[in-house]
Amino acid sequence: MSRLPLGLLQGFVLVARTGKLARAAEQLNLTVSALSHQIRNLEERLGRSLFDRGPRGVTLTADGANLLEAIGHHFEGIEHALGRFQGRHQDSVTLSVLPSVASSWLVPRLPRLVSAHPELELSLHSSVGVVDFDRELTIDCAFRYGLGSWPRTRAERLFGEFIVPIASPSLVRKMGGLPDTSLKGWPLLGDPSGRWNDWAEQFGMPLPSRYVARFDNTEHLQRAVLEGLGVALGRLVMARSLIECGALTVLCKERMRVAEAYYLVYPKRSEPHAGFSRLREWLLAEAAEYEAGIAENRSLPA
Repeated sequence: MSRLPLGLLQGFVLVARTGKLARAAEQLNLTVSALSHQIRNLEERLGRSLFDRGPRGVTLTADGANLLEAIGHHFEGIEHALGRFQGRHQDSVTLSVLPSVASSWLVPRLPRLVSAHPELELSLHSSVGVVDFDRELTIDCAFRYGLGSWPRTRAERLFGEFIVPIASPSLVRKMGGLPDTSLKGWPLLGDPSGRWNDWAEQFGMPLPSRYVARFDNTEHLQRAVLEGLGVALGRLVMARSLIECGALTVLCKERMRVAEAYYLVYPKRSEPHAGFSRLREWLLAEAAEYEAGIAENRSLPA
């Protein structure tokens, strides 16, 4: 046991933190197969099962959780200690971004970033969770949606969000064309945030006695809309690409601003980094132009 390779424990800690063999393998520059073999090797040496394997990833067993609690903070200490000595390439920056925002808002604008800053090497890290910048030292900043308050970080507002009623073109044809603002007789889908109550109050629309279906997941809700199940209140930024390609239809011109907005979130350690500064300035400029388009009602296709 005293000769247990440190690399086996490092692989265990990374898999336990991420819950994904593929993500941990990427961080270790290993194949998934090689990392899986390492984990099984460790389990055989310890005589304990450390993970339960499932179709959505791995979860710690009771023995695995005990091991992580015992050794995890030691690896964090090593990472922090070595992080102070790692040189930072001033033209490289890593941005954690919500997958939905990356595909609908950020990626279509990246050619302009490359044109403005050809020297900048941008790495995108797709994630929906809150970034722990104290632990994830390779991530410089994050693009997040919320109320603008994240612990031990600075958050700069980029642009706001609106919600609009959206439906599939097939449902619009089935219902005989676009409705008025009351949406009377249209099948409505309940959303995770209960926005229909706010919409009804702002625009004087009577709420239905029942929804066709209710969802607690935004992606599942949008999928149901695409399949023609009913009408949902969609976030404009998330739905924009589907609206522009004709997969979704906005049912009326009214829009409702929500309290949440999109923010650039970063730790104090990123402020002196030149690559981050250039990315920050570019994002703020792009966001200002986008929000000006919203104000002029250029945010939706004609």
